[in-house]
Amino acid sequence: KMLGRVLCTVLFVGALPSPAGASQGHISVVLLGATGDLAKKYLWQGLFQLYMDQVSSGHSFTFHGAALAALEPGQRLMFDVLRKLSCPPDEPPNRCAVLKDQFLKLSQYHQLKTAENYTALNREIQTLLRQEGLKEAGRIFYFSVPPFAYKEIAQHINSSCRPPAGAWLRVVLEKPFGHDLQSAQQLAAQLAGFFREEEMYRVDHYLGKQVSAVAHILPFRDQNRQFLDPIWNRHHVERVEVVLKETVDAKGRTSFYEQYGVIRDVLQNHLTEALMFLIMELPANISSAQEVVQHKLNVFQSLWGLERSSAVLGQYQAYDSQVQEELQEPRGYVSTTPTFAGVLIHSGSPRWEGVPFLLTSGKALDERVGYARVLFKNRAYCPQSGTLRDAGHSQCKPKQIIFYFGHGALSTPAVLVSRNLFQPLMPKDSWKEAEARSDLHIFGQPLSDFYMYSPVKERDAYSVLISNIYHGRKDFFITTENLLASWAFWTPLLDSTSRQPPRLYPGGVENQQLLDFEMVGGGLAFTLAEPAELLNPGGQMPSDFRAIQSKFRQSPLVSAWTEELISQLASDMEEAAVSSVARSGQFHLALSGGSSPVGLFQRLARHHYGFPWQHSHVWLVDERCVPLTDSESNFQGLHRHLLQHVRVPYFNIHPMPVHLNRRLCVEEDGGAQLYAKDIVALVANASFDLVLLGVGTDGHTASLFPRSQNGLEGAPSVVLTESPVKPHQRMSLSLPLINRARQVFVLVLGKGKHDITTLLSRVGHEPSKWPISGVSPSSGQLVWYMDYEALLG
Repeated sequence: KMLGRVLCTVLFVGALPSPAGASQGHISVVLLGATGDLAKKYLWQGLFQLYMDQVSSGHSFTFHGAALAALEPGQRLMFDVLRKLSCPPDEPPNRCAVLKDQFLKLSQYHQLKTAENYTALNREIQTLLRQEGLKEAGRIFYFSVPPFAYKEIAQHINSSCRPPAGAWLRVVLEKPFGHDLQSAQQLAAQLAGFFREEEMYRVDHYLGKQVSAVAHILPFRDQNRQFLDPIWNRHHVERVEVVLKETVDAKGRTSFYEQYGVIRDVLQNHLTEALMFLIMELPANISSAQEVVQHKLNVFQSLWGLERSSAVLGQYQAYDSQVQEELQEPRGYVSTTPTFAGVLIHSGSPRWEGVPFLLTSGKALDERVGYARVLFKNRAYCPQSGTLRDAGHSQCKPKQIIFYFGHGALSTPAVLVSRNLFQPLMPKDSWKEAEARSDLHIFGQPLSDFYMYSPVKERDAYSVLISNIYHGRKDFFITTENLLASWAFWTPLLDSTSRQPPRLYPGGVENQQLLDFEMVGGGLAFTLAEPAELLNPGGQMPSDFRAIQSKFRQSPLVSAWTEELISQLASDMEEAAVSSVARSGQFHLALSGGSSPVGLFQRLARHHYGFPWQHSHVWLVDERCVPLTDSESNFQGLHRHLLQHVRVPYFNIHPMPVHLNRRLCVEEDGGAQLYAKDIVALVANASFDLVLLGVGTDGHTASLFPRSQNGLEGAPSVVLTESPVKPHQRMSLSLPLINRARQVFVLVLGKGKHDITTLLSRVGHEPSKWPISGVSPSSGQLVWYMDYEALLG
């Protein structure tokens, strides 16, 4: 009589009304994958919230956690999670304690592995109901398991664990729902063999996570029809943007990401759903799930097909090495999986024809933020002064409506409407007008330019979704028709770009303008054009660029946009290598570390197949005094971005010996002298064929720093130095050795280097203050490679 005892206890503390004649039946909730990450982080908390919300509804509950683990270990794992469940802050502590205690008593663990296990679960539920004299209302099965397990579980539920006639069944499925149209059709057909459409609830957790803003798009449009009807069309809307940016990368998830990539992971489902809410025709009744679905399907029918030119794709530079490490791929493995995508979508509908819809998402970007933004055309011209023009209601200010999903500058979900549009109607019980702060900005405007509303009470995403499942509301769940329509729309783009090499980007703020894109000829293109394409030999080649040739500090200067510059430098390096091998049979190259040359290394690895690596020796210009396997090691970066992708003979790779006798850069170990001896033995006249340098913001180069005691002059060709930043100890080629090189190329990138380049253009030979100013090859050539941001600011 466990359930009866539990109900009595809850009645005693006043949590339930009198049950006399009030019972609406019993609900069994079965969580499959009850000990997995999703269950631990979100699902059990969501189920506990459902119990707290509905304990007085007249329904009784039991919660069955299920997994493949045996009874004892599975039970232990599950109850470790349950004991950590929490109540909302506004829940009275006494009531919380009692409800949590009852929830634990109403929860059981089951091993569900065989058909017999499902039969036993069904028998247990029926026995419990019979003992307590309860009528069954329905069963919820939550599939928190991989999609490959769906078919077998569905078969078991259908054959031996369905509720009796008169009770409902609700089966909850988590994405991914297929990999493309064909796999989605196959999975849908399998499930349709066991469940009816109305029994399936496909969760798009993003619509739950950001439920306040995304879920309010349709109600907002409905409540503000009087304002929006005249302007929600192609005559007034300039463009629509749906964006989800993340700062995290795919580390730890590369097995999933290699199969799916950013388009399948985010754009095909999350962002597409948000776009549907924005551009679908409003149904007469927005609460009718059937009407909403039909209007979404109408949108898909109106969209133009996607082509390869509809998208720009990127991949953060560390992704390949993460895949190799986590998936045990060979050293030369190169992935074309995109981690960034911008996609241009057009509709042929009378309302939206000609309006661009931009969907963008990526990992390792500069900020974490999500939003849907409708930007309106502005035909106003305002001759008044700046002060008047900047007033909040000025018609010259941008006009936009933003559904802000969270994070970023605001950190909370919000709805923002430009004050020069209209003051929206918002439900006061769930949304409150937020303080118009002028110190915070969004899209370059102070918040005081907007009517801003935030949720009165934010609820956990899965709590909202589970509540909707309990109530049988299907508005925010993906139907089979909707799913297949989305895959039919996206699959042609996925097929056409499957072998397209994505643009590499360093990640975070270092991306700068590398991922900026623009609308060109009905498609998208990166604003900074890729100089050459791996799979398109007919495209532009480095020789096609008209780079600025000039002088800097009396030496040749090559300047261009970053990508053009990197392309030119890589070509010049290959030319120098080919020339050297033709002359002497080998090429000795000394490379600097740091972030600036990463793009160059990637370009050499992926685009320069004529580079004579078999006859090249690769040396280090400088090294941090850390183990060579450390992420801060220059050699580790060089290996990750270049050496592991090209065929340099093992004995031709010369890392600096900073780690000897289990010690780092100890002078008595003689690491610097060993490296100097190797150079003398292998490099004719100790004269490198090419040395690649960078410049620090303080004017240092290699690991030769201002006022350095070593390396700026004198005999030692390899020296130990001290850096002002960690790790402090360094090993470096000396200035005299660098100046013996046949060629020295100096690469300077980014706006952060503008001040030092300006200073260097004015000073003379003062290596003690600015070591880079002492670079002047005695019988070779010095060439500066500077991008426009470093040169012009």
